[in-house]
Amino acid sequence: MKKVRLAINYEEYSSIEEMDPKDQALVREAIEAQKGSYAPYSRFNVGAAVLLEDGTVVRGSNQENAAYPSGLCAERTAMFAAGANHPGKAMVSLAIVGGFGHSVSPTPCSPCGACRQVMAEYQTLGGKPLSVIMFGTEKAWKFARVDDILPFIFDSFNEK
Repeated sequence: MKKVRLAINYEEYSSIEEMDPKDQALVREAIEAQKGSYAPYSRFNVGAAVLLEDGTVVRGSNQENAAYPSGLCAERTAMFAAGANHPGKAMVSLAIVGGFGHSVSPTPCSPCGACRQVMAEYQTLGGKPLSVIMFGTEKAWKFARVDDILPFIFDSFNEK
């Protein structure tokens, strides 16, 4: 038997002003996307913005439905829209914000497992790291690649 240690690396910011200007802009796009959230059941509004390799930004927001689980998370809404409308363009960064009443929470909003897996697949398809920014007004985290928020990514379509 061998014990192995897993380390997760990320950057932590205490304000948006500390972030790189490109990351600030993407976070602001996610905040705008949050305005389109439809969350009458959870009342938790999420916005996401994906930056493509050509500089295009695609927004998404969570969309709930009375026929649960027919709704969709903001992250997947943005990524699926990017994949459908900009095929073949790698996703290079994703920003996520969330909070009640269309406000941004002080703490970062973390994506669900299904969204993390979709991020992982798009990262693999793009052939380059997909950074993930989880933003809160008092704290933000930036992960350089999806692997840091989803170790042991399921990627059965890539035989080893």
